[in-house]
Amino acid sequence: MSAGIGSRGKILGAVMAVAIVAACGNSTSEKVRRGEIPMENFTAEQIYERGEYELNRNKGEDAAFFFSEIERLYPYSEITKRALIMQAFSFHKAAMYEESRAAAQRYIDFYPADDDAAYAQYLLALSYYDQIDDVGRDQGLTFQALQELRKVIEVYPKSDYAKSAKLKFDLAFDHLASKEMEVGRYYLRRDHFGAAIKRFRVVVEDFQTTTHTPEALHRLVEAYLSLGLVAEAQTAGAILGHNFRSSEWYEDSYGLLTSKGLYPKEEGDNWLSDIYRQTIEGAWL
Repeated sequence: MSAGIGSRGKILGAVMAVAIVAACGNSTSEKVRRGEIPMENFTAEQIYERGEYELNRNKGEDAAFFFSEIERLYPYSEITKRALIMQAFSFHKAAMYEESRAAAQRYIDFYPADDDAAYAQYLLALSYYDQIDDVGRDQGLTFQALQELRKVIEVYPKSDYAKSAKLKFDLAFDHLASKEMEVGRYYLRRDHFGAAIKRFRVVVEDFQTTTHTPEALHRLVEAYLSLGLVAEAQTAGAILGHNFRSSEWYEDSYGLLTSKGLYPKEEGDNWLSDIYRQTIEGAWL
């Protein structure tokens, strides 16, 4: 509230603030929506206080409603900028991810140079990331999350959110590799070896920094041996031994190869041989 307002104005403002917070208790939001409490009677600051009050009660959707009313009624108010970022946060808290995304994007569009623009971009990324909950689901959300998290990392590298965005980026990247592994195992169990190899190859070539690479190499050993492609199986085992010798997957591959009188070594001229040479030259990781 402005410092120049007289005592009478302060008292009136305080009464109005109490009214909007206390009026009708938990049903205030609904009464406002029905027009029983005219929102125009309150200042931007008072509406903002009500939004904070709803947030403290874990009523994200109600909080977002009040913050959005500030944007509607007082588009040029100084507090409107802060209300917009709080609107995005409140929608996210209520798991209303599309609405959160829209509010965050408006903030980025209107205030691209503001200090909170990094947080708006982070919230936008989270609106995708927090919906990644099942490896078996369509991975479109994961790709969107990766794209928006990358923006946080690259556009706002010195922000407070870059480190968290990097961690979530790595986890989302790992999530995509999990999907490829799940499908590859499905094909392998049904003896569709060619289809399985395609999935495991994606992990080895495109997701080599994830935790799934050792298993992908082992599954390639299994699949290639099943097809009688000995050179490819040995080379996959050699890559596995060079990069992940202490893993259980290397032990399994080594045992599988030696049971057939074979050993992990680079053989032939194939895509795995190219990767093996990259590994030896230090360009693998």
